[in-house]
Amino acid sequence: MVSLADVKKAQKEIQETIHQTPILTSSLLDERCGMEVFLKAEHLQKTGSFKIRGATNAVKQAAAAGARFITAASSGNHGQAIAYIAGRMGIPAIIIVPEDANRAKVEAIKAYGAKVEYCGLTSAERIPRAEQLAERNNGVYIPPYDHPAVIAGQGTVALEILEQVPEADTIVVPVGGGGLISGILSAVKNSKPSIRIIGVEPETANDTFLSLQKGEITAISGTSTIADGLRTSQPGDLTFPVLKEHLDDLVLVSETEIKEAFRFLLERTKQLVEPSGATALAAVMAGKNEMEIKKAVVVLSGGNIDLLKISHVLEN
Repeated sequence: MVSLADVKKAQKEIQETIHQTPILTSSLLDERCGMEVFLKAEHLQKTGSFKIRGATNAVKQAAAAGARFITAASSGNHGQAIAYIAGRMGIPAIIIVPEDANRAKVEAIKAYGAKVEYCGLTSAERIPRAEQLAERNNGVYIPPYDHPAVIAGQGTVALEILEQVPEADTIVVPVGGGGLISGILSAVKNSKPSIRIIGVEPETANDTFLSLQKGEITAISGTSTIADGLRTSQPGDLTFPVLKEHLDDLVLVSETEIKEAFRFLLERTKQLVEPSGATALAAVMAGKNEMEIKKAVVVLSGGNIDLLKISHVLEN
């Protein structure tokens, strides 16, 4: 399990690489939701998402252990983050992406200096290939969420939130593989356990929801949700036990609700947030949770969207 000390250590390791992202507010959003809403703007983070936090922590640890080659399997944001920090440290990297990967994210990976290889449509196909390449080249494979250094790095989001909005009673977080939310749980529940943590998944990518219902890791088949960063088939072996023990609630949102949150952010706050990043706000705007919330911090996890596909997200 990742400890609070691990998260604090990660914060020291990555602070020179990442941005401390701002908290955004909207009086219109507060009025609409019937509570104070604070938006943690990780879409303004370096490489466009929170993923740079865990990637930086993991790559630095790998480099310290002698790694001279890095691989990752990623639908986009994790791959961009690995490509960026590996390039900055002068370490060659190959990112294995799905054949239907977001064009904008793939172009960004290449721009950061990493090579790209397409492989299949699922993580079950990409991960073995990434592991194979790492082994062949005496390198290190860094997974997108199921890795202690990655989880600890993502947990630094929570340390910033606790400083920026100390009066918050709830933090709402999108859930894919669980790296971000398990990192936040590791930090918050070991420092200020009274703060409730609520996870949010798309209805069509509900593997963590089903896993929590059954009390064990449960896989689902492929999903077509517009929240492409949350298309995992099952929660991680390391992340799921953290959620099972500490998560206060997990709710589901529809594609229509995600689109509504995306539109609100773009039209009313002038923030371009990818659908995955708008998923947590979708739950708050739709009133999905029955707990009494006065001050909620909503994590906008990323802003890497293919501009050519915005019209599709704006459709009803």
